[in-house]
Amino acid sequence: MSAATPTVTSKTLSYDALATANRRIYRLEHLQSMAGWDQAAVMPPKGSEARAAALAELATLVHGLRCDPSRSELIARAEQEPLDAEQRANLREIRREFDLATALPAELVQARQIAGSRCEHAWRRQRPANDWPGFAENLREVVRIARQEAELLSQHLGCSRYDALMQRYEPGMSNAELQRLFGDLQGWLPALVARVRDKQSSEPVLQPQGPFDVAVQRLLCERVMRLLGFDFEGGRLDVSAHPFSGGVPEDVRLTTRYREDEFLTSLMGTIHETGHGRYEQNLPRPWLGQPMAQARSMAIHESQSLSFEMQLGRHPGFVGLIAPWLAQAFGAQPALEAENLQRLVTRVEPGFIRVDADELTYPAHVLLRWRIEHALMEGDIEVADIPALWDEQMQQLLGVDTRGNYRDGPMQDVHWTDGSFGYFPCYTLGAMYAAQWFAALRAARPQLDEDIARGDFEPIFGWLRENVWLSASRWTTAELTQRASGTQLDPVHLRRHLDRRYLGA
Repeated sequence: MSAATPTVTSKTLSYDALATANRRIYRLEHLQSMAGWDQAAVMPPKGSEARAAALAELATLVHGLRCDPSRSELIARAEQEPLDAEQRANLREIRREFDLATALPAELVQARQIAGSRCEHAWRRQRPANDWPGFAENLREVVRIARQEAELLSQHLGCSRYDALMQRYEPGMSNAELQRLFGDLQGWLPALVARVRDKQSSEPVLQPQGPFDVAVQRLLCERVMRLLGFDFEGGRLDVSAHPFSGGVPEDVRLTTRYREDEFLTSLMGTIHETGHGRYEQNLPRPWLGQPMAQARSMAIHESQSLSFEMQLGRHPGFVGLIAPWLAQAFGAQPALEAENLQRLVTRVEPGFIRVDADELTYPAHVLLRWRIEHALMEGDIEVADIPALWDEQMQQLLGVDTRGNYRDGPMQDVHWTDGSFGYFPCYTLGAMYAAQWFAALRAARPQLDEDIARGDFEPIFGWLRENVWLSASRWTTAELTQRASGTQLDPVHLRRHLDRRYLGA
């Protein structure tokens, strides 16, 4: 009689159970993301209420899986199992997500989804109509729910309400640290903007003459995306009221928006979203379905879009490469010659719209939103106070009069419609990280500017792939930054980049 085959028992049973559950959550979030993309890009208006209910149902289901009471015990057991370094990093992220999820009851998660979907859908028609009263009515409900979330999260995490909300987007960041980083920025940015505007006042720039056919713009945007390495076998470009990046790493969905009277908005916006898309497409495939394979944070995500749009897309070498493509697409004219194009994409001019802002005035838009949403979430102001504060801050930061112009004022962005309070600081943090990545790149490869002028972007993409993309959430943000650049986040790199580009300093 032969001996019985011994039973092989895994030494990581609890961790394995958590990993299996996370793969299920990931697949449901895949559907969630696609339904959200469809809602923003192609859904007919009459589908709004049904889609809001469906997304709320899905959000509640995912939340229930995240908050499964058995997960607490599984996490505790897994922490005692013989895990390797990557498994431990993944378990750290599983615990972080569990802590955030269990702070909120399912009914609040569902209410947020419904209120956000309604507010965003109505915003699409209210913004063109400059209908602040209508928008404010919906926003009040979004803010009410967000404040409840902030209070519960703050109690659970032991921090302020705004700090608690930021943990969803920028783990480890605090408002005190933002005050330090943004305080440094506010100390030197206004004087730099004034110096650059004075310098540029003697540098005439020609405006391209349209119209610019939308179909041609789309083909141009897709051509530039291919130049930047976007994989169209694993993603696509569509149109939405507000450009965004969505989907999943296996199927990345980008959107832009077009105007027939000018093309730079769609082109630069597409380059921006392509940076997001390349990050997603290069996250570590063996770990997909696990938190460790997700983007480290939204500031790191924004550092990728701004590496593409600001650091690379407005580089004179890059502009020189695509200038012939623009002439081919829209017809040759002096305004489309490389030298004039470079002046166009680096022109500093305070304006109403954040997503259209130049590289120097963009941070002012973020500072404004950060100040308002922090006060709103901490209960210092109400929705009715936003327009007056907006007008005051726009005048103070940019010298722009927005009185009565809600469409190009507090209604211009989509972020507040779904309760994404705590997100806006990530844009300027992302600009700081992007400048720091390129400082490290230049230190490692002094001929980087020559590479860009030749169209050889692999030194950039290779560095980002190895130092940011494939790292995903293997490290904390602080660890990733130290490993990639040799130091913690330092605003000095953004200042040096701007001085170099705009003043030749």
